[in-house]
Amino acid sequence: MIALDVAWWIAGVRMAKRRKWQAVVSLFMAAQILGLLAIIGGRWLRIDGLGHLSKAIFAAVILWHFFGLTVLLPIGIVRGCVWLVRQVGRLTGARQPTPPAEETLTRREFVGATVALAPPLFNLSLTSIALAQLNNFRVRRFTLAVPNLPRDLDGLTIAHVSDIHVGRLTSGRVLRKMVEVTNNLRCDLVLLTGDLINDALSDLAEGIALVKALESRYGQWMIEGNHDLIENGAEFERRVQDAGIPFLLNEAAVTQVRGQPVQFFGLRWRRGGGAQRDEVTAGWIAELMRQRQPEAFPILLAHHPHAFDAAAAAGLPLILAGHTHGGQLMLDQQVGFGPVFFRYWSGLYTRGNSQMIVSNGVGNWFPIRINAPAEIVHLTLRRA
Repeated sequence: MIALDVAWWIAGVRMAKRRKWQAVVSLFMAAQILGLLAIIGGRWLRIDGLGHLSKAIFAAVILWHFFGLTVLLPIGIVRGCVWLVRQVGRLTGARQPTPPAEETLTRREFVGATVALAPPLFNLSLTSIALAQLNNFRVRRFTLAVPNLPRDLDGLTIAHVSDIHVGRLTSGRVLRKMVEVTNNLRCDLVLLTGDLINDALSDLAEGIALVKALESRYGQWMIEGNHDLIENGAEFERRVQDAGIPFLLNEAAVTQVRGQPVQFFGLRWRRGGGAQRDEVTAGWIAELMRQRQPEAFPILLAHHPHAFDAAAAAGLPLILAGHTHGGQLMLDQQVGFGPVFFRYWSGLYTRGNSQMIVSNGVGNWFPIRINAPAEIVHLTLRRA
């Protein structure tokens, strides 16, 4: 990314021509490179102070390097090809027609202004959209008809809270809003399906305080996600357990809800992917099913939604998952990053008598979403 930044800086200065536009290009690119180095320093080198850039700066740097350079790269390639053709023409003695001086000046002024102003304006616009999104989320409601749901559990309500990502982009006011909105739902259960923190254990105390502030009639249960384990997975698990939060790591727990036993199964996070992940997950679910209590209604919590295949094969009626952020960048509900990377990425999926809800997640690790809004999921279970 730094190499591409430098390449565009050089190309931008050459195309800007006029000193005032060259200065704009240089200021913008210098700021982007310094921002990127600060993020790298804070994240990988763990340099104090660099890992806590403001949301606006962090979003601007990430969006430039994800979208801005992506747009400019093909332009740069075309520009390089044009330059190469001109150089070859000069070497072979071919002469390019020279436009009148007045037209050349006008064209150069336009190109210079565009090269200088378009990238920062584009970046500023995306950052403004991102900052507005980061402070907002929806409540997405589902009513599920569940075969063989115990009569006492008819009308059971669940707040499914996933992918909070306490950290760089999810902090302060939006966290307080998550607690307020969840508690106002007045659900029977609150179930959290991983990625409490974005990566830094320094944010875990705030995440634990958030979880403890969530209210429900019959309790809450939580599992881990991949982001929780980035810095130090064992330490994350120890701290959450020491905090007294019901935390399931390939474990089962039973509680009484309206006088009816409900059994929760929670999966650990499994690093790696593909067929190996599916095979290991299936083995873990098989182990958990040995603890299944026939009289209890079972609910599986799985951060990765591909656990649905093994869970449905095991006959589990309800699975809650997250991880996908609804696909993050989607052209519509079926086209985008979601179906590229996942078999299941947002909403309700059904197979036989098994149903899974995949939450888009309520927090953010990436600064912008397209057609994949952040959400808290509200479930109501009904007897089929």
